[in-house]
Amino acid sequence: MTKDLSRRHFLAAASLAAGGAIIAPRGAFAQSAKLPSSPVALNVIDAAGNLALTQPIFDNFAAKNPNLVSRFTFNKAPSPELPGKIKAQQRANRIDIDMVIIGPDALSAGLADDIWTDIIAMPDSGLPDLQKIYLDPAWRMQGLSKGKGVVVSYYPSGPLIEYMPAKVQKVPTTAEELLAWAKENKNKFIYARPANSGPGRTFLMGLPYLLGDTDPKDPAKGWDKTWAYLKELHKNIEYYPAGTGALMKEFGEGTRDMTVTTTGWDINPRALGVVPKEAAVGKLTGFHWVCDAHYFSIPKGVSEDKIAVMMEFIKFALQPEQQAYSYDAGYFYPGPAVKDVPLTMAPQKSQDIIAEFGRPDYADWIGNNPIELPLEPEALVTAFRRWDEEVAAG
Repeated sequence: MTKDLSRRHFLAAASLAAGGAIIAPRGAFAQSAKLPSSPVALNVIDAAGNLALTQPIFDNFAAKNPNLVSRFTFNKAPSPELPGKIKAQQRANRIDIDMVIIGPDALSAGLADDIWTDIIAMPDSGLPDLQKIYLDPAWRMQGLSKGKGVVVSYYPSGPLIEYMPAKVQKVPTTAEELLAWAKENKNKFIYARPANSGPGRTFLMGLPYLLGDTDPKDPAKGWDKTWAYLKELHKNIEYYPAGTGALMKEFGEGTRDMTVTTTGWDINPRALGVVPKEAAVGKLTGFHWVCDAHYFSIPKGVSEDKIAVMMEFIKFALQPEQQAYSYDAGYFYPGPAVKDVPLTMAPQKSQDIIAEFGRPDYADWIGNNPIELPLEPEALVTAFRRWDEEVAAG
């Protein structure tokens, strides 16, 4: 997410449309890539809104290693469009994207197209023992990359409910109570279209756990209770915003009294003044976190000298001192993917923001509730399609 509340959209359905393997002529395996004799310029594409967290890490690396990197150039791209863009460059043998920062959506789409370098398989990569340094959920998210990406940021995400205390006298504590509240307060509960919204997507993936569905990982056959619940909830929702930023604006202005949120979408909009500071959050009985992560990946076809520099950067970015920048203004809270990075290591500005807008309950909730991985790409596409066709269209 950028500072004006634009967030990465999770549109795996669109990005999975392209198929076919890519065989790149060079850089595919980067056998013992050697550092360049002179500094290189590196082009980085952010399709996850992650630079809000990691920009200082890039700056620090460039300042400390002028012999390796002359400059980083940063661009942004919509997550669904990035794999196709890289695939086209690889077909033309003119790859000009050296590194990408992506979420599980673009990562998975790129895995399907075989466009990413196998970073973990590179001989003498110099990477630390990732299982040893990562938080357990971050390590599990690392497994989704199949070696083609390295987790740089992690958060437990949600789903949580957010409400205005002055307007919500009886706060729901179960999914059933949430539905009852929505019926009693028609059009005052809102969430955004899941395919376009992190909190909406997390709410969709979290409901099967809250409702005790037969298979939370199978939206095609295991979500009978979830689909019935969402259709009933739909009767009391005026419309679904296209993104979370628009939703938070309505919530902040008082048009709506309750919504779904994540840790980051709770803290950051209040820190920015989009949502009043007094907005409160709650969790529902049976709650499971559905986590999220961002990855560094390298397209196939990048020259080996650049890969060597980027491997040095990735190792640098995983150091606790650099990971501490991931706290930022709370939008991917906590943010660090590695162990032993307390808030006290973060810049003072981040500490001040979290102290003022963070939630004391979060440490307990994160430590004492199950943390689940998001749906696999094909299952997520199915969930999005069914929601669009059977819930919103209803």
